Amino acid sequence: MKTTKEKQQDRVRRSTPEEINKEIDQEIIGNIGAHSSSPEAIGQRLQELKNEWDIEKTLEVNASTLALAGVLLGAFVNRKWFILPGVVTTFLLQHGLQGWCPPLPVFRAMGIRTRQEINEEKMALKALRGDFKAVSDATSPSEVLRVIRKS
Repeated sequence: MKTTKEKQQDRVRRSTPEEINKEIDQEIIGNIGAHSSSPEAIGQRLQELKNEWDIEKTLEVNASTLALAGVLLGAFVNRKWFILPGVVTTFLLQHGLQGWCPPLPVFRAMGIRTRQEINEEKMALKALRGDFKAVSDATSPSEVLRVIRKS
């Protein structure tokens, strides 16, 4: 059963043109290939992935920055600027409800990935590094969770 976050990330992929999804998937495959040569390279890439902004964070930070700028400009420059926070928060609401908003195609075309896409690359690199060798058919669910959290 998928979590609400996973369903939302699926909506982002469904709202993204297939060619952009394919480009992002090819980038993931390329990253896995480029960094799979040694445990050190994998560790370095995993650190980079830990700091990578996903589409949700990118949208939230950009929307809040524009909304705040609109409020400040409306308060100190011209009241007409108050329309900016209204437009931006409407887009953010639309994204929350539908998984799509006007800035989404732009960010996806720039290669901004969902958290799920980032995590898929992380799990593939960890598997190549051998982080999951401790997991077997006889391993209990709690032990599997412990191994996954540790890696």
